[in-house]
This record gives sequence, C-alpha cells and structure tokens, in this order.
Amino acid sequence: MSTMRTATTARTPRRAELADAATHLRRLVERVLMRDGVARPVPSIVGDALAWTIAMPIAIWLREDLVLGWLRPLALVGVIAAVVLAQVLVGHAVGLYRGRHGYGSAEEVATVVGVATAATLLVGAPLLVLAPALGLPRTALVIAAPIALLLMAGTRYALRVLLESAHRPTPTAQPALILGAGYAGTHLVRRMRTDEHSPLRAVGLVDDDARLRGATRCGVRVLGTRADLARIVADTGASRLVVAIARADAALLGEIEAQTSALGVEVLVMPPFADMMRGTAQVTDLRALRIEDIVGRRPIDTDVERVAGCVTGRRVLVTGAGGSIGAELCRQLAKWSPAELIMLDRDESALQAVQLDVHGNGLLATRDVVLADVRDEQAIAEIFADRRPEVVFHAAALKHLPMLEQYPDEGWKTNVLGTRSVLAAAEAVGVETFVNISTDKAANPTSVLGHSKRLAERLTAATAARARGRFLSVRFGNVLGSRGSMVPVFAALIEAGGPLTVTHPDITRYFMSIPEACQLVVQAAAIGRPGEVLILDMGEPVRILDVAKRMIAMSGKPIDIVFTGLRPHEKLHEELIGPDECGERLLHPLITQAPVPPLAHDDLDKDAWDARWRRTPSPSTTPAPVAARAIAPVGAVSRFLDRTETLR
Repeated sequence: MSTMRTATTARTPRRAELADAATHLRRLVERVLMRDGVARPVPSIVGDALAWTIAMPIAIWLREDLVLGWLRPLALVGVIAAVVLAQVLVGHAVGLYRGRHGYGSAEEVATVVGVATAATLLVGAPLLVLAPALGLPRTALVIAAPIALLLMAGTRYALRVLLESAHRPTPTAQPALILGAGYAGTHLVRRMRTDEHSPLRAVGLVDDDARLRGATRCGVRVLGTRADLARIVADTGASRLVVAIARADAALLGEIEAQTSALGVEVLVMPPFADMMRGTAQVTDLRALRIEDIVGRRPIDTDVERVAGCVTGRRVLVTGAGGSIGAELCRQLAKWSPAELIMLDRDESALQAVQLDVHGNGLLATRDVVLADVRDEQAIAEIFADRRPEVVFHAAALKHLPMLEQYPDEGWKTNVLGTRSVLAAAEAVGVETFVNISTDKAANPTSVLGHSKRLAERLTAATAARARGRFLSVRFGNVLGSRGSMVPVFAALIEAGGPLTVTHPDITRYFMSIPEACQLVVQAAAIGRPGEVLILDMGEPVRILDVAKRMIAMSGKPIDIVFTGLRPHEKLHEELIGPDECGERLLHPLITQAPVPPLAHDDLDKDAWDARWRRTPSPSTTPAPVAARAIAPVGAVSRFLDRTETLR
C-alpha cells in the first residue's frame, strides 16, 4: 500500500510538469502564429506552400498508378511555385493573409477554399496545354487541389484547437451547466472554453430535446434533459446553471428556479434577446436570476411597422420622464429614431439620470430635457406651444396608494389637474397621438389613487371626442423594479435582516416588468383608437406572499414575515377591467380595448372630491396600531417555507 502511495505521489509532480510544458508549448506556438491577436501572414503562407508541395507529388503518384519513376523534378517544382505564387497573390488580395479572419474559423476556411480554387484555375488552365511538354499529367493539379485544401484546412483547425486550449478557464473557475444546446448555448460554451479569465467552466449541456443526448457542442457533451438534472449535478459537481435560452419566459424560469433551489444550484440568465440583437449586451453578460424574471418576464412581439409609423421622424414628448416608466419609455422610443425626444420632469436629478442613459451625457444643457411641473398649467401650455410635440406619452403621476390616502389633495393636483393641463396643451397644438398612462386601480376604483386615475382616463376620453388627434389611455398593473415598488422594498428589507411586511396572506397583484409594460404601451400608441382605454395583458395575478417567500429563498437568509393588515381602501385582489366595462381584443393578442365614458374638463367637481376624501380624526384619539401576525424566525429557509405553507 505504501509503495502505491509513493508511486502516486511521484506521478503527481510529473503530471504537473507535463501540463506546464504543454502550456509553454502552446504559448510558444501562439507567439509564432499570432501578433496582438491577429494571425501573422508568414506562417500561413509557409503552411499553404507546404500543403501544395505535399499535394502535387501525391496527386501525380495517384494519377500514375502509384509510380513516380519517370517524374521530372524541375517541371514539378515549377508548377508548385506557380500555384503557390497564385495562391499568395489571390489570398493577399482577398485578405486571407492579412488577418481578416479568426484563425481556423469557418470564414477563413471558406476563404481558403475560394483562394485555392482560384489558384487552381489560374495555373491549371495553361497547364492543360503545357503539361505534355513538361512531362506532367494534365489532371495533376485538379487532383492535387482537394488534397491541398484538406491539408490547409486541417492544419488550421488543429492549430486553432491548440491555441484555444491555451486559454481554457482555470481549475478555480466554477463548474457550470448550460441549459440549451441551440445557437446561444453553443456560442456561450465556445466563449467560456476560450476565455482563461472566465469565472465559469462548462462541464455539460442540458437540453429538453432528448434526441440531443450525447451530442457535442464545442467539446462539451449534452448530458440529458431537465428531468435528469439531479443526476447531472451529482455527476458533474456543477454549482451554476446558465439558462442559454434567449426568449425564456417567466413560467419556464419559475420551473427552473424551483428545480435548482432544491439542488443548491444557482441560476444565471442571459441578457434579453432584444439587447443582444441591438449590440448593447453580449451572450456572456450573465447575471443571477431575479424575482422579476420569474414573475414578469415574457417575450413580446412588436409590430415594427406600426410603431415606426407612429414614432419615427416625429417630435415625441414624455412627461414624468425621470420616473421608472417614463425613463424606460424614453429608452425604447429613442431606438425608433424620433425627430426629437423631449423629456419633461420636475425632478432635475431624475432628468440628468435619464439623459445620461438615453444620450450618453448628463449635461442638462440641451433642449431634450425640460424642467417643469404638470401642475403648472401656464408653463405646460407655453412648453407645448414652443416645442409643438406630435406624440405625447403622459407618465407623470403620483402612484403610492397609502401616501395619497393621507394626502388626497395632492392626488387631485397631479393626477387630475395635471392631466387636464397636459391634455389642454396637447389639444391646443394639434398633437397627433396622446397616450395617458393609467393603472389597474382605475378599474372599479376604491382608493384616492384609483379614482384620480379614473378621472384622468375620462378626461382623456373627453378630449378625444373633440380633438383632431388620437387621445387614449393605457392601463396596466404593478411594474416590477420601479422606485418604491414591492420588489426593491422587499430586497431592502431582506438586506437589512427583515422582517418582510405583507398586508394580507391572500393578497394578489398583477405584475409586469418595466420593459414589457413599456413595449406594450408603445404598441398600444400605434394601434389604439380615440377615447379608448387599452388594458395590457398582465398574465395571471400573483400572490404577494409567494413573491416574498421566493425572494427569501433566493437570498438564503432566515427572514420573518409580518402581516400588517389591508390599508384603507386597498383591495385584496385588483381588477384590470371594471364591471361596467366591456373589452375586446381586436388588434393585438395582449391588449384589450374598452370604451371610456368621457368627462368634460369643466365638469370636474373639487367640492365633491373634498367631501369624499376628507379625513377628520379626533385630536384626542391616538390611532391604534394595525393588527399584525408574525411568523416566528426559523433557522433555515427550507423550514421557513414548510411552515409558511400552512398559511395558504
């Protein structure tokens, strides 16, 4: 036994020495073949010349029934020199020897085929006439060409494999599985295996197509389907799973997260497909799975022609441009090349942030940013008269339900009178398309926020009845990740150690990510009819408690949950369409269109508003604390989840 240990110990340093020697050899080959990441021309020319030098004698040998006794060496050398010269001249002309292609890439091989074919034709045509005088077979060059091509391509491929092996991730890189053996997964594997600084190393592929089991992508095998994930993780020791499916929706990501959380594997996702197509993100820009991906992510197909017709080449103004929705609208509208994108907000810091994001500078010295408050009717009218927008997205609003319950007059000033000011200014300058951003709380409203936004919808419908342009509203539910919304608040509470506060165990809400919502808003602007409210399909309502539990599980911390009780005028379940509304989907599968009863601007009744929302608490009465029911702390997330299931 001791002898075996000694032998094993002795072999270990030898293996390390051999590995170091192989690495040094690969580095040496790389220095010879490459300079600053570009292929040197001389090694490629020498290699191709050797390919022709070997191919020509073999071709003649095959042509003459494996006999070379009568061969004229000088004639053979002359033909080889001629074809090599033709190869070099043509190759230089098309960039083969100027580093235009990746070493051993498909593009380089295709170019080699073209260059070798051209060289064969240039030399082969005269050789048909001169071959008898030179004592060579007429078909020698034709036979030699595929042999030379095989040698050129094979040499390049072998050297490429050698070069790439010098840049494998280090053993300290985390072992990762790639879910998806399609184009994105293959490209991701290739990038991982050729980046020595990669924090991940691919140890296997997983694909739900059982026919791909055993297939190889860039040296990495497909080990099975998601049903085999537990076995694959145990066999490979993978600690990460990268979802290489560019258009993975929320349902799929939710299933993957539930499956991997039980295995202790972290899930990473690729950037959105649209960002990769625009070039603003790379396949390797991976990030950890977020709750927004599980709840709100879905692929949306945009009607490019209609949106371009609505936005491209027009002056577009966005109110509330510094907010979460307004800023994302500006980002998406900018890519449609409007003649002018006017970003209006009352928050100068928010304007600077969105200008930096959209235009790459935060100078605040250009006319694309406008500092104004929609409450200031005169200022808004002057801005519209000066800038004369043709398309308006009205996103400026107060949105926090409990805050407006305390200060209903602020909701009146901003959400009602502010909307009226923007509508009047837009009508006065002949705006072609006006989109009022609304909320699901406007459907069968019970709160200050809901009533104020419903009034804004009705004011928009009244303007549509008399204005020349299309004035419409777009209604959707909660957006994930906006400032002050549930997910950032939960994240902050988890980071602080908890507890998480949830109003009710059964409360549900509709959720959508900000990019998704804005995509559909822009689409709605292109297809909506005057006076309508367009209601975005938010999918199925999500239980807030489920979101809280998932975020706690993803954090890995034992966080308490405290139920605080529903707040005044807060609904247990939101509605997208009110009981008195009749919606239909005529133009888009994810957008419902419904008529809105108009309300004339002069018919707004502030006295009725004050009477409805006036608060008169007794000064001698101290408000009682809201009843709370807490879940006791637990030592592990799994036990916490098991115990909270009793709340269902």
